[in-house]
Amino acid sequence: MKSDRRGEVFAAADVHYPAVGGARAAAVLTADPAFSVVLAETTAVLADVAPYRPGEFFARELPPLRAVLEGVSGLVLLVVDGYADLDPAGRPGLGAHAHAEFGVPVIGVAKTAFRTATHAVPVVRGSSARPLFVTAAGMSAAEAAALVAGMAGPFRLPDALRRADALARTGRPAQRQGPAG
Repeated sequence: MKSDRRGEVFAAADVHYPAVGGARAAAVLTADPAFSVVLAETTAVLADVAPYRPGEFFARELPPLRAVLEGVSGLVLLVVDGYADLDPAGRPGLGAHAHAEFGVPVIGVAKTAFRTATHAVPVVRGSSARPLFVTAAGMSAAEAAALVAGMAGPFRLPDALRRADALARTGRPAQRQGPAG
């Protein structure tokens, strides 16, 4: 996916659930699919969220994602922490539901293997021997894997996802840290 038009926005987003309840979502917005030029970082806090239900993770994650992406114009790609689909038959995961919700391609980047996601493309980044597991909705998994491999940052987890995770957890940007192995 190449960005040749001005105004296109690429987002990496994550959601955290504090022990006190609710959710904090964060998004890192960039001007390019490598996520090398950060335009903005944003967070949204929701006081109430749906309880976790196995197989329905999307029901808990979509409202915070909706809140943090509200008002973002020009969105052409969303990268989320998780899976786009959960098995080779296409059982929808968070990414597939986000693709239907936002109408843009969604790349799911998971840090751990999911037993039924045998179709996920392993991507090794940085000096880590452990792969990320990439799935996609609205684009091919091979194209998504290539984009993740080329995303900015020297570590296993691309910088934009690391920043979104830190913002979601703390409300503050990530500090420089060692390899995420």
